[in-house]
Amino acid sequence: MWIAREQAGLLARCAAVFEPGDPARTGRVLLWNPDGSPPPDVPGGRAGEAVLLTADGERTLPVLRLPLADALPVLAHARRAHDERRTGSGPSGSGPSGSGPSGSGPAGPAPVHPAAAFWGGALALALHLAARERLLPGVSPGGYDAWRTGPYDPEDVVRLRELAAAAPPEALALPAAPGSGLLPEAGTVLRAFLDAVADVLPRTPAAEAATGRAAFAATAPQHVPRLRAWAEEISQGVDSGVRVSLRVVVGDGDAEPLVRIEPRVASLADPTLTLAAAELFDGAPHALGPRAQADTVLAVRRAAGVWEPLQRLLPVPRGTVLDDRETTALLGDAGARLRAHGVDVHWPADAARGLSAHALVGADREPPADLRAFMGDGTVDLRWQLRLDGEPLTEEETARIADEGRPVLRLRDRWVFVPAELARKARTRELKPLTAIEALSVALGGFTEIAGERVPVVPGPWLVALRARLAEPDGGDERTAAPAALAATLRDYQLRGLRWLDRMTSLGLGGCLADDMGLGKTVQLISLHLLRQEDPRSQGPTLVVCPASLLGNWEREVGRFAPGTPVRRFHGPGRTLEGAGHGFVLTTYGTMRLDADRLAAHSWGMVVADEAQHVKNPASATARALRRIPAGAKVALTGTPVENSLSELWAVLDWTTPGLLGGYGHFRRRWMAPIEAERAGAVGAAGEADTAARLAGLVRPFLLRRRKSDPGVAPELPPKTETDRPVALTAEQSALYEKLVGEVMAEIRSTQGIARSGLVLKLLTGLKQICNHPAQFLKEAADKEAGAVRLTGRSGKLELLDELLDTITAEDGAVLVFTQYVAMARLLEAHLRERGVPAQLLHGGTPVPKREEMVRRFQDGEVPVFLLSLKAAGTGLNLTRADHVVHFDRWWNPAVEAQATDRAYRIGQTRPVQVHRLIAEGTIEDRIAAMLASKQELADAVLGSGEQALSTLGNDELANLVELRST
Repeated sequence: MWIAREQAGLLARCAAVFEPGDPARTGRVLLWNPDGSPPPDVPGGRAGEAVLLTADGERTLPVLRLPLADALPVLAHARRAHDERRTGSGPSGSGPSGSGPSGSGPAGPAPVHPAAAFWGGALALALHLAARERLLPGVSPGGYDAWRTGPYDPEDVVRLRELAAAAPPEALALPAAPGSGLLPEAGTVLRAFLDAVADVLPRTPAAEAATGRAAFAATAPQHVPRLRAWAEEISQGVDSGVRVSLRVVVGDGDAEPLVRIEPRVASLADPTLTLAAAELFDGAPHALGPRAQADTVLAVRRAAGVWEPLQRLLPVPRGTVLDDRETTALLGDAGARLRAHGVDVHWPADAARGLSAHALVGADREPPADLRAFMGDGTVDLRWQLRLDGEPLTEEETARIADEGRPVLRLRDRWVFVPAELARKARTRELKPLTAIEALSVALGGFTEIAGERVPVVPGPWLVALRARLAEPDGGDERTAAPAALAATLRDYQLRGLRWLDRMTSLGLGGCLADDMGLGKTVQLISLHLLRQEDPRSQGPTLVVCPASLLGNWEREVGRFAPGTPVRRFHGPGRTLEGAGHGFVLTTYGTMRLDADRLAAHSWGMVVADEAQHVKNPASATARALRRIPAGAKVALTGTPVENSLSELWAVLDWTTPGLLGGYGHFRRRWMAPIEAERAGAVGAAGEADTAARLAGLVRPFLLRRRKSDPGVAPELPPKTETDRPVALTAEQSALYEKLVGEVMAEIRSTQGIARSGLVLKLLTGLKQICNHPAQFLKEAADKEAGAVRLTGRSGKLELLDELLDTITAEDGAVLVFTQYVAMARLLEAHLRERGVPAQLLHGGTPVPKREEMVRRFQDGEVPVFLLSLKAAGTGLNLTRADHVVHFDRWWNPAVEAQATDRAYRIGQTRPVQVHRLIAEGTIEDRIAAMLASKQELADAVLGSGEQALSTLGNDELANLVELRST
């Protein structure tokens, strides 16, 4: 089961108590509320009851039982949120701001129950022990295979005692015995939990290799009572007085290196008390206690059961010489098995792990004379490079390792241990070559995968130079000037954008220009086309694929900035490509999908995908058609911050620069899954925290993102003011709202699966429509003409809109009014017509010529109010005549709303822009607005998928979210 972030946050508000099992990994975490209310329900959890010890004595309370493996993300979230709330280090809550589900109180990290935070701290200790390989195999009382934590260092014992002393009563609420009225001993329960986590984690093939027993890698419990004596022999003495380790010593033999192991003994109580085993048996003074010799012999005997050559240390452990085969084993599996059983192996500091293997890419070739041609079908060599302390070995040194096949060699005046795997890499250095784009990808990312192993990459000189060139800040050759045919003066950031586009396309690479809406992506692209016409190698027509609403804008912009450059539309009946030898050809995504064969057969100097989010689904027919059209260069334009959606990022860059990020399956496994796990706080995500940073380093050269707020980008833009405007529901709206909540929530509580999700979306949609206007929810305009519907006095939003429009028009202003519902837009249009307010409506069904005429009329000041469907008009349009933007209803995605606002707030705007968001007080709109403002985790989920994210909420959380509250 996978517990989502928002679910983990809600569950972390409950008290938690651990219920041991046999074997330990079958234990469960019980989530409960001290006030007796049922905890939230999640798929995979088991609702039930338990007898718990509370402040009022033993009570039978509702609980949610989670298998330990499923509960770990909840506990990890509780620990992280508790720490952030304590330190004030930033939001990590999972619900509305404040101290409870209602969202009241100050913004900040959401609260978690101290008992859940306690077990989150215990989880952190368990993971710390596991990371240090402090795990021992054993057999449970019931005869099942079970791992447990140990042996403990003194610091571990201190930490365990401190943690047990801090346990809140709710974390120990399972009575020590039924009817006893006594809490269990905290240290005992804590040790049971640590052992349970230890029993969950190491269920991998490595566990079988370490123990030699398949049972200890199995997830399902294995009944192995026959292994009890073996396990007790291994773990006997772990908690006794001494611990044995092995010291490896290298010296010169008669004809070859001499490798010797010597056991050492340390006190478990005080690890600073240590001496060689030989000294212990020679009678040297020590403070290890009277049983030290006997305990040492027992420990060595146990270790010999793990690795047979240690038998030679008995009966008096002093030391023994290893042959090459034994040294190789100790460098590999034998050493790993010993560490798993609590016997550390100490290698000489100057010889132990200095040798490593990297992947060397592109070292055997000269820089390609024509990188553009090379990026199409060139290959790059890849081979192993062995390094000593980070410095590459010479060919002669590598050949010695390959030829001699010894586990220890003298290199550069020091002994060097050579594990068998490194010796194999020295012998078989050549690897499968990479394509040019794959080589560039691994050079930028710093790693590659070879046979499932993640290997550091060392790029050759020409790849280093190319990487450095691509890493330059947004720009290319500073000598690149705006093309002579451009009838415009580019701003500094636009010139840098042109240089960046020229650099990428001249290298045979593509790119995504992701500037904020209104920063002039179109003029930068037109400049690039003109610049490419100055070079015979890159001349050719440019195909622009864009939404139908942008055809007119592209045609006007080309005529304005590149007068004399041919521009034609490949759209509508009678469309043809005859004579399209240079200049611009404009088409829509729909036409491109229908005529992909004709477009693919034409020779294009460049293909541009404007509003590239239209092809963010690579499996769609539109995306597949676009990929079929070859071109000398490919550029994606989008104002959507694609970094917010990793799958969209992959889809766009895999079109502009195929192969850079690998196939989608590889991208999801290598990048998306670790980043999503780290963000969710899932167990095992430690060490992946920098994955997003490494991905950013890989894609940054191929994606140029500038915002209006960036220093020096658009200083001439006037200020923008954004205001949430709360409005009260009318009596009719309140009655409809409460009636819908009551009816649909009753259905939701008795429904599951897809049907439940459908009901949730039905409820959310209905509530948003009621908040807009009862007439929209009741579909009154479907029964009669919109103008015949009584609208006045029935909606708080409509009343506020009238007030705003009266003020705006009185001041000779102009306003854009966005709604996601065409039906609501039609009602507004009829209402304004009745009031005598000039207005016009643009929606998805508006023909392209009419759209262009409507834009012209608004920009010329003929109509002061422009009603727009958010989906149809949220991108691409230039409406700088507006100095006010009204969001009549919320899209629940700030990025989408920002794009709509940017129809007015863009280059060319000379007046301050005021943005008004209308929000119905006390409703779901109010709560969602608070979450978006406070950046809580549930808000993060809404950012990605809107209402769909809320369909996973439990019944109580959903009811709490949609409840109508007095203001």
